[in-house]
Amino acid sequence: MQLLDGKKVSEEIKNEIAIDVALIKERGEKVPHLAAILVGSNGASLTYVGSKVKACEKVGFDSTLVSLPEETTEEELLAKINELNDNDDIDGFIVQLPLPKHIDEQKVLNAVNPDKDVDGFHPENFGRMALELESFIPATPFGILQLLERNKIETKGKNVVVIGRSNIVGKPMSLLMSRKAYPGNATVTLTHSATQNIEEITREADIVITALGVPEFLKADMIKDGAVIVDVGITRVTDENHPKGYVIKGDVAFDEVAEKASWITPVPGGVGPMTIAMLMKNTLIARERKAKK
Repeated sequence: MQLLDGKKVSEEIKNEIAIDVALIKERGEKVPHLAAILVGSNGASLTYVGSKVKACEKVGFDSTLVSLPEETTEEELLAKINELNDNDDIDGFIVQLPLPKHIDEQKVLNAVNPDKDVDGFHPENFGRMALELESFIPATPFGILQLLERNKIETKGKNVVVIGRSNIVGKPMSLLMSRKAYPGNATVTLTHSATQNIEEITREADIVITALGVPEFLKADMIKDGAVIVDVGITRVTDENHPKGYVIKGDVAFDEVAEKASWITPVPGGVGPMTIAMLMKNTLIARERKAKK
């Protein structure tokens, strides 16, 4: 078994981006600028946004954090998004999810200018990705593609099972793994909560990508020997014996599955750091596309 080490690969990618940014600076051009909107004070969201700001510093980007109170109205949030859409200094921005219950998430994502939508959540980018046109690939699926590619994992003609059909991971992943490119050209099955006898399907898989949010859902008896396992799940599980009072678990029962898998992502340190690295990559791409225009 070998680790699909997201920590290591994400550092490589951020170092490559830092070199590109240094060259942009040398030419006297504007460095990429990423903004993030955070509504409220959700603990996990604060941590994620903090990591994104830190990553911007590491690669040499400018960054702006727009913190809005929990009670911000949908109208006020949409006005702030329009402000960022019109701000020529900002190359890309994200709206940190989840949003408070009183705000319509889809309406908010639809309001982001597709050219600045570095999360790749806008319907225009999703549609362009599905049609294999130039777009922004959502950061988590983009990170998984990079993990597979940089570890030279064969995908052509392979059976890939994706568990979970979210718009952020499962659906885009199923499209990307079946596209005419590498990584891709696989035969993909998208499974979800209504799938029957899921273990019969996962046992046929050469590659399993799970994004379910159910701790240790995928057990060793659900995979075949030598399968490649990508675990997108990240859940805090209460553990009174742990100093923090909780442990982080993925969707995969790591210890038992690792004994059968050929490659596996750890949690944490697998897909998570890749997501942040690819958000940086998308921001650099946004900057370069704007410069060409």
